[in-house]
Amino acid sequence: MSPSGESRGLFPTTLAIATLARHLFEETGASKAMTGDGDLFQGFDTETIKIDEARIHLRLGGEGQPVLLLHGYPQTHAMWHRIAGELAQTHRLIIPDIPGYGRSTTSEGGPPHTAHSKRRMGEILVRLMGQLGHERFAVIGHDRGGRVGYRMALDYPDRVARLAVLDILPTLDYWEAMDRAFALKVYHWPFLAQPAPLPEHLIGADPVFYLDWTIASWTASRDLSAFDPRVIADYRTAFSNPSVIHAACEDYRAGATIDVEYDRQDRDEGRRILCPLLAIWGKAGIPSHDGEADDGEADDGGGVLSVWRRWALDVRGTGVNAGHFVAEENPVETLAALSPFLMDYAMEALLT
Repeated sequence: MSPSGESRGLFPTTLAIATLARHLFEETGASKAMTGDGDLFQGFDTETIKIDEARIHLRLGGEGQPVLLLHGYPQTHAMWHRIAGELAQTHRLIIPDIPGYGRSTTSEGGPPHTAHSKRRMGEILVRLMGQLGHERFAVIGHDRGGRVGYRMALDYPDRVARLAVLDILPTLDYWEAMDRAFALKVYHWPFLAQPAPLPEHLIGADPVFYLDWTIASWTASRDLSAFDPRVIADYRTAFSNPSVIHAACEDYRAGATIDVEYDRQDRDEGRRILCPLLAIWGKAGIPSHDGEADDGEADDGGGVLSVWRRWALDVRGTGVNAGHFVAEENPVETLAALSPFLMDYAMEALLT
């Protein structure tokens, strides 16, 4: 059954209102959250760099060995604000909005979704790092950013020196684990992967409600209390943009199709991540559940480390007291896990 004329008109009308709200937001003091007084990244530079079809908005700051920080869904680079200042004391940080998200743009995509595959995103970001003069670097990725990160480590083993993945397991493993209970937990995976414009239309009817509900439901507290209001404002602004909603859906469509093919090919051919890998998960996060790993290892988030050891040669990790958004819900424990891992990377660089 085709939607009614009233229904067909709802999405553009709502998006027009959202676009107007975004312009009003940017013209008020609220926009200072990311671009002026009250900036959450004090001392960082802001740039936009074009790589083929993509325009990448990013923050740059700190001195030392380069570290690329990649955010996830439904967020922007702002998610790193609570740990970036500390990490910048010892490392050069490159913090982009990943292609299609936030203030970064990319191709509209469409079947077979290669433009939003983690391979293509990774290629764009590897070239970005090269353009900035960084031929070898560490990657820290949360959520979708972690998926881009592990794809980069598989595709560019000579470029990625270390990889930290925050609250994820590999894409293929997620789909293969999709029983009833897990499907209820990650319902957005099959929902966002539906053909355009279904999810875009439904999310666009009330993007702020959808964003707030989604983020709150993945926290340990089941609310937004862990987040700086300025950051939530940035997320709301980004996800009131129709192009960002569409890009995120294309990201998940790729995650249900071509990304799975890439993962399966690597697994079948025995290709593994060669660099050291750190897995950090929220004890109330998405991949974690009560119990021990299959191999009996304690404090493994119900198997997080044992899964990653099937994909990487050198794996270590820990859970933190948080939900999915570990860097914002518990920056202290997240930094405690990341700092020694990155210091080892810095020491290795000094010795080579």
